Amino acid sequence: MPSEYAISPYLATILYDIMGLMHVRRFWVAGVVLVTAIALLPFSFHAERHLETATHVEGSEAESVRQELASRFRSPFVDRVVLVIQGLPPADSEEGGQALATIVAALKAEPGVSGVVSHLELRDPIFLGKGGGTFVLIGLSSTEGPVESFVPKLHARANSLASQLRGRYPAVKLELTGELPLNFDIRKASADDVRRGESLVIPATLALLLVAFGSLVAALIPLAVGQLAIAATLAITGLLAHHWHLSILVQNLATMLGLGLGIDYALLMVSRFREAISAGHSASAASVVAARQAGRTLLISASTVAIGFLALLTVPISEIRSIGIAGFLVAAISVLLTNTLVPAALALLGARIDLGRMPFTPKLDAQRAARTGNRWRGWGKVIVAHPFLALIVAGAPMLLLAWQAKHLNTSVPTGNWLPESAESVHALHTLEQMDRAGIVYSMRIILELPGVSIAQTDAGWNALDRLSQRLASDPRCARVISISTIAEHNRASLTDLSRETRRTFLSGDGQAALLEVLPATSVSLRDQVDWVRELRKTGAAALTGVPGARLRIGGIPALNADYQTIVTDRFVSVMTMVVVATLLALLAGFRSLFAAVKAIALNLLSVAASFGALVLVFQDGHGSGLLGVPGGPAACFPLFQSSLLPLSSD
Repeated sequence: MPSEYAISPYLATILYDIMGLMHVRRFWVAGVVLVTAIALLPFSFHAERHLETATHVEGSEAESVRQELASRFRSPFVDRVVLVIQGLPPADSEEGGQALATIVAALKAEPGVSGVVSHLELRDPIFLGKGGGTFVLIGLSSTEGPVESFVPKLHARANSLASQLRGRYPAVKLELTGELPLNFDIRKASADDVRRGESLVIPATLALLLVAFGSLVAALIPLAVGQLAIAATLAITGLLAHHWHLSILVQNLATMLGLGLGIDYALLMVSRFREAISAGHSASAASVVAARQAGRTLLISASTVAIGFLALLTVPISEIRSIGIAGFLVAAISVLLTNTLVPAALALLGARIDLGRMPFTPKLDAQRAARTGNRWRGWGKVIVAHPFLALIVAGAPMLLLAWQAKHLNTSVPTGNWLPESAESVHALHTLEQMDRAGIVYSMRIILELPGVSIAQTDAGWNALDRLSQRLASDPRCARVISISTIAEHNRASLTDLSRETRRTFLSGDGQAALLEVLPATSVSLRDQVDWVRELRKTGAAALTGVPGARLRIGGIPALNADYQTIVTDRFVSVMTMVVVATLLALLAGFRSLFAAVKAIALNLLSVAASFGALVLVFQDGHGSGLLGVPGGPAACFPLFQSSLLPLSSD
C-alpha cells in the first residue's frame, strides 16, 4: 500500500477537502451508507439462487451452436442432463421396459423438463451399456432463472424414484450427470469449501486482530467491515444476475477478497485512529486525523485494485467477467465503508475503542506508539544500510519461483481431477464403465448447406451421410448420431421419425442438421479439444465435398477449446491494460515515475512467483500431498482459467 505521505500535493489537497467535507457530514453520510447496507442484506441471502454454474463464452462458436439449437432448431435438448440407471433388468427386456416406463413417465411430468428420450423412444443400442445399465437423456428449459436450478429438483425426483423401485429391485441406483450436474456439483463443492474456510478463517483472523490491537472492540471493527462488504457484494451481484450471466464463483471471490480488503482497509483506519487517540487528540479530532491520513491512501489503493478488476470485463467469458464485477464491487464497497461508517463509529467510540482489552496487552499510549514506530524505523534503517543483501535475500526466492512460471501448461488437464465425492462424477465413472461416457462429452456439430434442403434433396442427404461416415471412421469416434443414422438404424423414412427427433436433429427450414459425435471413452479431454480444432481447420467443404457448406462445433470439447483460446489470447492484452491503467493511476497519486514503476514491477514479480508456485505444486506435484490436492501435468488449467487477476498498489 502506498505511503499516505507520498501522494502528490494537488491530489492530496483534493482528497483532504473530500475527507474534510465527509467529516462535516460524516454522520449523515454514514447513516445513508448504513441504511443502504442494511437494505441490501436480505438480498445477499438469496444471491446464490440467481448465480449460474454454467460457463458462457460470449461470441464463441460453441455458444452460437447452443443459441442456434434453441432458436433455429427449437430443440428440447439444448440444455440436458443424463440420468444413469443401474440395478434394473435390461432396458430391452419386457420387465426392464416397464420399470423404465415408470421412470420416464415421472420425468416427463417434472416441471422444467422439455424432453425425455430413452430406449423406449429410440430403440438404439447406444442406450444399452455394458453390464446391463442404461441411461435417459432429459432436456431442460427455463424461462425464469438459470436452468441449473432444476438440478436439485431432479436429484430429489431421482431419489424418490429409486426408493419407489427399491422394494422390487434392491440394487437400483439412479444418478444424474452431464455438463449441468457436473458444473453444479463442482461449483457447489467449491462454494461449500469457501464457507468451511470462512468458518475457520474468521476465528483465526479475530485472534490475530486481538493480538495486534489487544482490544476486542478494535478487533471487531475490521472484521465487521469485511463481513458487510461481502454481504453487500453478494446482494448487488444477485440483483445484477437477473440481467447478466454471473457465475457462482462470485461467492468465492467476494468472500476471499472481502475479508482481505475489508479487514486490511479498516485495520489501517483503526490503527491511525488509535495512534491519534494515544497522541492526546479528542475522539472527533482523532477520527478526522485517521480519515485524512488513511482515507486518501485507501482511495488510491482501492482505485488501482478496481482498475485491474474492471479490465477483466473485456474478456467475453461469464466466469472471468463475474470475477471482474465481484472484485470491483468488493474494492469499491470496502473503501466506501471504511471511509464513511468506520470514522463515524470511531468518533462515537473515542477512548472506548480499547474496551475488551486483553489482559496480556498493555494499553496503547504515546510512549508505546513511539516505541513501536522506532522499532519499525530501526528495521527500515537496517534494510537501507544493506540494500543489496536485502534484495538478494528477498528477491532470489521470488525470482526462482517466477522462473518456473515459464513452464506453465494451460492445456486441458489429463487424468481424473474431478471431485470423487460428487454424485455427478460417480455417475460419469459409471457411464465410462458402460462405455457410454461419450454422451456427456459429445461434440454437437451443425452442418449447414445454404440453398440445399437436407431433408428434401438427395444432394443434401448424401452430404450429411458422407460427413457422418467420415466422422464415424475416425478412431477417436465411438458413435455418430444424426437424422440419417437414426433413419438408417430404424429402417424408417424421415416422416416416420417422431416430431421430437426431427426437431432435435433437423432445423425448421431443413437446411441445417445436427450431428452428435460421441468420442471414445479412451479419448482424453485434451485429445477432444485437439479434434475440435482439427475439424474446424479442415472445414465443411473438405469434409462433405459440398462447396459453400458450413460447419459449427459446440458441446463440452468445443467450449473447452474456445475457453482456452480466449483466455490465452486475451491474457497479454488484459495484463497490458492493467499495467498501463495502474501506472497512470499511480502516477496521478505519486507524481513519481520511479515509485509507480517500482510498485508495478514488484507486483508483476509476485504474480509471476505465484504462477511459479502453481507450477511446482499443482503441475509438478512437489508438496501437493501436504496440501491435500492432486498434482500432475496440466493440472494448472482450472486455476489458470481464473488467474487474470489485477495488480494492487502495494
